[in-house]
Amino acid sequence: MRILMITGTGTEVGKTVTTAAVAACALAAGRSVAVLKAAQTGVAPGEHGDAAEAARLAGAVTSVELARYPEPLAPATAARRCGRPPVRPAEVAEAAAKLATEHDLVLVEGAGGLLVRFDEAGGTLADAARLLGAPVLVVTTAGLGTLNTTELTARELARQGLDLAGLVIGSWPAAPGLADRCNLADLPEVAGAPLLGALPTGAAARAPGDFRAAAPRWLAPALDGTWDAAAFGAREGAPTCPS
Repeated sequence: MRILMITGTGTEVGKTVTTAAVAACALAAGRSVAVLKAAQTGVAPGEHGDAAEAARLAGAVTSVELARYPEPLAPATAARRCGRPPVRPAEVAEAAAKLATEHDLVLVEGAGGLLVRFDEAGGTLADAARLLGAPVLVVTTAGLGTLNTTELTARELARQGLDLAGLVIGSWPAAPGLADRCNLADLPEVAGAPLLGALPTGAAARAPGDFRAAAPRWLAPALDGTWDAAAFGAREGAPTCPS
């Protein structure tokens, strides 16, 4: 796997911190890493964007933005409103493919969910993934509502013939409720894909050195970590629901 697309089941689910954790684990495994943010919205010129944040947390990665728009909107809308050219899936694929010739792993972070539009033609991260033949990692939430959005995302990936690499919970609460704990078993079932990690709430607030040291404990071996879904469920008290 040289290119991995990272999307979410919505906004503010932990895509950037998950991208940083995947990058940190890959770096610790001796791989060179690039982080590509296809379209950065809601950030003014000179401000810190998602790719830069991933690099701050993860370490020595190459961080690239293809476009930046000031308003916190879907990329197609943000581009139209500020009169700038949109980012198109072919441009995302071309940039990722070039980075893959120079790095062991390229992480392409989307904006919002899988079908958020990049351009007026309706191009999405899914289109870029198809052009690259790249798997997609889905970042989701832990609690109520996550099963619906996760299954919808998984079904759309399957409909488009794309490979769902797995799921990561982008923010696992310090005091998980019943829904959170039940979802540890239910999420992989509804998605038809493995749960590959769970990042603790507040992970992005850690000092970079602490973040890099802890990241392998948050992600499974498929993502260069040591996290184990069964052990995590047992530790967090995932219930065995009565029949």
